[in-house]
Amino acid sequence: MMLSHWVLLLSLGAVWLAEGGEISPGSCTFENSTCAYTSAFPFLQWTVNIEGHYVSVDSSNGLRGQKAVLISPDLHLAEWSCLRLVYQIAGSESSPSPSSLNVFVRPEGESFDYLLWSAEEHSDSWLISSIDLKNTTKRFKIILEGVLGENTMSSIAIFEVKMTTGYCIECDFEENHLCGYMNSWNPNVNWFVGGGNVKNSHSILPRDHTLNNELGHYMYVDSVYVKHFQEVAQLVSPLIITPISGCLSFYYQLQRETSNIFLVHTRDLHGSYDEIWKMGAVRQGEWNLAEVDLNAHVPLEVIFEVAFNGIQAGYVALDDILFSPVSCSGQEGMFFDAREAGCDFEEGMCQFHQDDNNGSGWSRVKVKPNAYQMGDHTTGLGYFMIANTRFTGQPGYFGRLYGPSLPGNIQYCIRFFYSLYGFYKTIDSLAVYIFEENHVVQEKIWSAHETPKGVWLQAEISIHKPMPFKVVFVSWCKSFWDCGIAALDDISVSIGSCQISDRIPPLPGKCTFEKNDCGFEQEWQRRGIWHRIQGRTPTFYTGPNGDHTSGGTTCTLRPQIWCLDRKPN
Repeated sequence: MMLSHWVLLLSLGAVWLAEGGEISPGSCTFENSTCAYTSAFPFLQWTVNIEGHYVSVDSSNGLRGQKAVLISPDLHLAEWSCLRLVYQIAGSESSPSPSSLNVFVRPEGESFDYLLWSAEEHSDSWLISSIDLKNTTKRFKIILEGVLGENTMSSIAIFEVKMTTGYCIECDFEENHLCGYMNSWNPNVNWFVGGGNVKNSHSILPRDHTLNNELGHYMYVDSVYVKHFQEVAQLVSPLIITPISGCLSFYYQLQRETSNIFLVHTRDLHGSYDEIWKMGAVRQGEWNLAEVDLNAHVPLEVIFEVAFNGIQAGYVALDDILFSPVSCSGQEGMFFDAREAGCDFEEGMCQFHQDDNNGSGWSRVKVKPNAYQMGDHTTGLGYFMIANTRFTGQPGYFGRLYGPSLPGNIQYCIRFFYSLYGFYKTIDSLAVYIFEENHVVQEKIWSAHETPKGVWLQAEISIHKPMPFKVVFVSWCKSFWDCGIAALDDISVSIGSCQISDRIPPLPGKCTFEKNDCGFEQEWQRRGIWHRIQGRTPTFYTGPNGDHTSGGTTCTLRPQIWCLDRKPN
C-alpha cells in the first residue's frame, strides 16, 4: 500500500478515538468484544485485547502459516460507502512466507469471496486502509482474513473497522484519522492540521470552511519553514481501489499568492503522475471552490501539492474534499467498459470488422484439433480468426482486422493470443497498428517474432494515446512463396498498463497459475498431489508442450499427467 514513507499528521498516529453515539453496521471499535463479527475457525480465533482495545492473532501457539477469519454480520448498503481499517502486521520481513491481511466481500447467494484489498507490509505502528464499497441491492458479509507467516513472532492486529457513507476520497478533516490522508514527509515543508486547538503556526490562519468557527479543522502548509526555493509539500489521498468517475471538488484558501504553485495530481501504482488541476486566479483570504473531473479507472492516489517561492509566501489551506459521480459539467459520469472491446470469437466477431477491399481478409473459422493442426485457444473446439493469406494470390496483400474505437487519454493493456504457420519469414506476418478514427495509420506498436508450430502464444501491449483510436491487426502476404497463415484469438482489453493490471485481484475462481496458485488449496492424497511447473510435461507424449495461457510458461500438474490451467468454462 506504499505507506512506509508516510507519517500521520496527529500524535495519535493512525488511531482514531471511538466517538460517542451509535456505531454504524459493519463497524467495530473492539473495546470489549468483536461486536457482531465471528471467528470462522475455533482453533485459531481473533482475540480481544481489553487493555489495548484491538483484536489480534499470532503464532505463539505454533500455528504458523494458518488463517484466522473474522466474518461480519449481514450488511446492506443502499448508498456508496467507505470501509476504513486500522491494522498492524508484525514479524520478520525477511521471512519467505510473510504474514498478510486480506479483506473479502461475500455477496449473499454466491459461492465465492471477492478480494477487495490485501497487505503484507510490516510496521511498528498502526496503518490505515480505505476501501470503497459500491451500493448494492444484495446483502453481503465482510471477511477479514489474517494469514500468519512462518516466523515464530508473526502477529496481525486490527484496531478498528469503520463503515461510513460516502466515498473514501472525501474528507472534511474533522476526525482524528483524517480519512486516511497522509503527509508525504519533507524535512522542511509539510501539511499540518489547522483549526481547533492547533496553535503551532507563525501565520494567522483562517477559520475552517466546514463549521466556519474556531472548532473546525482543515489542512494547511506554511511557508515559514521553507529552506529552499520551491520545496514541495504533498498531501496524499487514500488509494482509490474501486473505479470511480465524476467531479472532485474542494475548497482552498491562501495568503500572499505571489508565485506559489498549487497543483493536484493523480499517481497510479506504477508511479506515473498526471496533473489534473492547477491553481489560477484566486481571491486571497477567502475560501475558493475548485472542481475537476476525476476518472479513476485503475487504482490511483490523488495528491495535493504546494510549492512556495520563499519563506514570506504565506500559507495554503485545504478543506471539504467531496466527490460526485456526476461530472463537473453536469453530465452523469460514464465508464468505458473495456471488457466489451475484446473478443473470444465464440459467438461472432463482437465489435471487430475486417477490411476486405483487397482480398478475402480475415475469416472466423472453427477447426477440429488433431495431430497436424490446433484448435482455438479458448476451448480447443471453438472459433478463432485466421488471415488465410496463402490463397489470396496477390503479392503485397494486407489483411486488416479493425477493433472497436477506444477513447483517448486512457492507459490500456491489450492482450491476445496468436499463432503463425507457413511463413518463411515471420517479420510482419502479424503486426499491430494504431489507426486514427479516419483510418489514418499512426504507428506500428507490435510485430510477431518466431513462433513454434501448433502453439498459441500470448502477447501484451500497453497503449496510451491522447485521441480516440483503433487497434488494427495486420497480416502481410509479401509474395506467393511467403504467404502463411496467421491465427488470432481471445483478444482482451483492460484499463491500465499491463504491469498494473497484473496487480489487480483476479475474479474469484479464475487462475492462470503464472505467479502463484491464486489461493487454490489441495487436499493431500496418498496417490499424488498437484505441482506448478513450466514447459512440457516430464515425459513425452503424455501432456501438452506448454501451458494454455501463453504457450510456454506454467501449469499445474498431477502425477497422472492431468494438466489444469485457467478456470474451466
